[in-house]
Amino acid sequence: MRRRLVASRDLLGAFRRSLQAEAGMQETRRLNLFSAVNDALRLALRADTSAVVFGEDVAFGGVFRCTTGLLEEFGDSRVFNTPLSEQGIAGFAIGYAAMGKTAIAEMQFADYIFPAFDQLVNEAAKYRYRSGGQFHCGGLTVRAPCGAVGHGALYHSQSPEAYFAHTPGLKIVMPRSPRRAKGLLLRAIRDPDPVIFLEPKALYRTAVEDVPTTDYELPLGEAEVLRPGTDVTLVGYGAQVKVLLEAAEVAEQKWGISCEAIDLQSILPWDREAVCRSVSKTGRLVISHEAPVTGGFAGEVAATVQSECFLSLEAPIQRVRPNLTSFRVELDGSPLNLLVLQVCGLDTPFPLAFEKHYLPNVAKVIDGIRAAVEF
Repeated sequence: MRRRLVASRDLLGAFRRSLQAEAGMQETRRLNLFSAVNDALRLALRADTSAVVFGEDVAFGGVFRCTTGLLEEFGDSRVFNTPLSEQGIAGFAIGYAAMGKTAIAEMQFADYIFPAFDQLVNEAAKYRYRSGGQFHCGGLTVRAPCGAVGHGALYHSQSPEAYFAHTPGLKIVMPRSPRRAKGLLLRAIRDPDPVIFLEPKALYRTAVEDVPTTDYELPLGEAEVLRPGTDVTLVGYGAQVKVLLEAAEVAEQKWGISCEAIDLQSILPWDREAVCRSVSKTGRLVISHEAPVTGGFAGEVAATVQSECFLSLEAPIQRVRPNLTSFRVELDGSPLNLLVLQVCGLDTPFPLAFEKHYLPNVAKVIDGIRAAVEF
C-alpha cells in the first residue's frame, strides 16, 4: 500500500511537471539570495566534475551560508577551506583554471579582495592576451559579498566594482535578486572569461522570490528594463535596483513622473545600447550605486551617454551642483536640456553610525528625479 502511494505521488509529480512544461511554466522554489547562490554552486559541481569550490570557511558553509551542504555532497577534495590569504586563493584559482579546470573561489568579503588585486588584474585578466590565445584561465570565477549591510562599518561595507571595471579581460557581475543570481552565477562559472561575481550581502536574506529549480543561465552583458517610462531613465545594479524601483513608484504616485528603471546586471561588459536607447527616449538620466561617486562606474555610464546619445552637443559639460551634470543639445532642431544625475555613495569611508547618511537612499534618488525633471 505504501509503495502504491509513493508511486502515485511520483506519477502526480511527473504529470504536474509535464503540464508546467506544456504551459511554458517552470517548477520553482521560494529562495532567498544566498540559497539561490548555493543552488547554483551545487548544480555547477554536479554538472562539471572538474569544478571545485574553495575559500575561507567555505567547508563550514561560509560566513553567509552560501556553501552550506556542499562539503557533505561533494567531499573535501572539491569543497575545501584555504588559509587566510586572498592572494593565495586567487593564485591557486588562476593556476587551477589555467589547467583547463573550473575554479570557483570565494573571497569572504569584497573588502579583502585587494590583496589579490595583482593576481586578478595582472595575471587572470591578461593570461589569454599574453599567450596570443594559446592558454587562458577562463574557468575562473571569484565570488565576493559586497556593499553595506547595516553593521559592516569601514572594512565590511565596500563596493569595489569600479576598480576592476578598468581591467580588460575580466567580467564583472552584480545581481539584484535570487532568480537573477542563480542564472547569472551559472553563466559566470561557464563563461570562457574570468568573472568577478559580486553579491550584495544586504540581499542575502532580504531578497526572496520564486526561483526555477532547473539548471538555467542568464546572459552576461545584458541589462533588463524592469519598469518602462517616458520622463526619466534610472540606471543601477545590485541592491540599488530596489531603491530605484521604490523611488520610481513614489515619483509617479506623487508627481506623475514616469520613470524607466534599468538593471545593468553586468558592469563589465555593460549594456550601453539599452541605456542609450532609453535615454534617447526620456532625455534624462539618473545613475545610482553604493560605491563612492568619484571614479565610480556611474561616471562611465554618464560619459558614454554624452558621447553616444548626444552627437549634437553644443556646450561643454557643466557641473550644476555636486554630482549633477547637464548638457544642452538639439533634437530635431529644437534645443533640449539634458540632465545626467549621479546619485551615489559619498567620497568617504563610513562608520556604522553614519551608514544611513552615506547610502544613496530612496529620498536622495527622488531628489535626483525631481531635479532632472525640473531643470
